[in-house]
Amino acid sequence: MKRVVVDHFGGPEVVSVVEESDPKPGPGEVRARVLASRVSLSDAQMRAGTYLGGPKPPFTPGYELVGVVDALGESCSRLHVGDRVGALTQWGANAECVCVPEKYAVAVPEDIDPAEVLSLVFIYMTAYQMLHRAAKAVPGETVLVHGAAGRVGTAVLELAAAAGLRVYGTASADDRGAVEKLGAVAIDYRHEDFLKRVRELTGDGVDVALDPFGGTTALRSFRALRRGGRLVIYGRQNTIVNGRKNWPGVFEWYAGTAAVAVWGLLSRRRRVLAYRVQKLRIRHQDWFQEDFRALLELLREGKIHPVVAERLPLSDARKAHEMLERTAATGKLVLVS
Repeated sequence: MKRVVVDHFGGPEVVSVVEESDPKPGPGEVRARVLASRVSLSDAQMRAGTYLGGPKPPFTPGYELVGVVDALGESCSRLHVGDRVGALTQWGANAECVCVPEKYAVAVPEDIDPAEVLSLVFIYMTAYQMLHRAAKAVPGETVLVHGAAGRVGTAVLELAAAAGLRVYGTASADDRGAVEKLGAVAIDYRHEDFLKRVRELTGDGVDVALDPFGGTTALRSFRALRRGGRLVIYGRQNTIVNGRKNWPGVFEWYAGTAAVAVWGLLSRRRRVLAYRVQKLRIRHQDWFQEDFRALLELLREGKIHPVVAERLPLSDARKAHEMLERTAATGKLVLVS
């Protein structure tokens, strides 16, 4: 089989593809013949060495996959050979064959495009769980979404509309139309002070703020909350620039995020929450299964619309990493076998 490998931290040039024997599933594992896996910002952060808790080289990137079970390890009883499944791997998915714990695999309908389903496993799952599991948003509440034109941001806008939430989204002027088309009030982060604008629009702030940046942005997002508001920090986007580790961004993330975490602990009126889809999945696999079914239903109803920017063969993994930044707002990059 072919497998993508990052043999040392760096830019897209450190990505290569190797050939080796198919892995054998261990006890409690199933082996999936991969139909589709994704190349994402999280993969780029792992490749650059900025991902919190990420693997050390050499490793195979790939946060999620959709595939067909072709072998079972001992003690597997729920899945069968031939079943189509989705799995959140965190890393390791960019390969033709991958072994995953049976308990973490979710059943995937065969009548839906694997590349579309791939978005539900990570992108839409992240958006859905931040709104409904972490922030516990209720209809009528207001939400501030940073990076509203990005992959997770767009998913949040669609899911927020389905849930009856009012949304304010930061984006560039070029993306204003796309954000407003999804029902949000766009805030031009390059030419407007988002904190000032939110206060002008709401009077007393928002109920929920979703922040993929952390650092000083998180401090200002916290100030945008009204009484009872919740800030959810879920990323470290400024720690990588032009595909490489951004040391000033790393230091700023740790300093600012630590400061806002302390501020949240001391505040009686507002809360700070950290969200990582992988950790919540491990603690609450029942939630993951339930939320995946809810997302499938929303997909079938046409209320969410995953976008695939491009499909590339696994052998073009390096090219996919090179393309990441310029496709950030146009959909996901999918490696297909």
